[in-house]
Amino acid sequence: MTSTSPISIPEKLVIASRESALAMWQARHIQARLQALYPSTQVEILGMTTTGDQILDSPLARIGGKGLFVKELEQALADGRADLAVHSMKDVPMHLPEGFAMAAIGEREDPRDAFVSNDYPSLEALPAGSIVGTSSLRRQSQLQARFPHLVIESLRGNLQTRLRKLDEGQYAAIILAAAGLIRLGLGNRIAQTIAPEDSIPAVGQGALGIEINAARTDLLTVLAPLNHADTAACVEAERGMSRALAGSCTVPLGAYATKQGENITIHGFVASVDGKQMLRAEATGNAAQPELLGQQLAQSLIARGADKILQALAEQSAHG
Repeated sequence: MTSTSPISIPEKLVIASRESALAMWQARHIQARLQALYPSTQVEILGMTTTGDQILDSPLARIGGKGLFVKELEQALADGRADLAVHSMKDVPMHLPEGFAMAAIGEREDPRDAFVSNDYPSLEALPAGSIVGTSSLRRQSQLQARFPHLVIESLRGNLQTRLRKLDEGQYAAIILAAAGLIRLGLGNRIAQTIAPEDSIPAVGQGALGIEINAARTDLLTVLAPLNHADTAACVEAERGMSRALAGSCTVPLGAYATKQGENITIHGFVASVDGKQMLRAEATGNAAQPELLGQQLAQSLIARGADKILQALAEQSAHG
């Protein structure tokens, strides 16, 4: 296809999405973008319930990780019920299954973690023994390292369910992604936004990914306008680090990249769940090779002993 060839615009596009309020907001956001780009195209949303949405009584790390939020959507792509799927990039496994491709990564919302509490203005204000809810080993390890006097307990469910549990008094505070609260118009619930240096975000946090069946190369041009190049490069660097460290939600790690001019700077960490072992590193390099930069950061962490932490976590998981 030459550069002068017209784009073949589909008459209809179907977006696969989880049915939580946040996932549907994300799907409707992409739906609106596509309808603005292609007014003659009918854009529909196929709402689906995933395994990750159904199993709410176990920590994600124990039941198979964040891939549980995308498998059913990928099945809809594979069998043609949907043309694209919209994901929070932090929920997308580091290795896409054979036959799938990420067609675009949208501009990032606030990537930081948010402290939400009805009674306290900040993490620092929580008294000893306060119960803090989070579903994330990444957040847990960083909280335990900074505030060993707090009690961290598992918190599952969609965003509204988590807020309800807080409002019922089950927790003194909960930690959520700021992006989800902002997107749902709940930014007023944020008592404190936690600086990335104090709580390094999840890989891809705040960014939306658009996944397709890899055979649907016709969609790459159609979806290209939704790709935000700077965000995509930063997320690719973060995912490069996580891939090199075999990252999953069973491993407390995080990475956050920012782009300045032609360079990307990426900060990353690996920790034990209790936060007693915490390794941090940063790297700066050419934005044209984000995956390589992420791998370099991973190697820097391994040189400091990250492989030993990961090995210990793997052994705990095998016996757990």
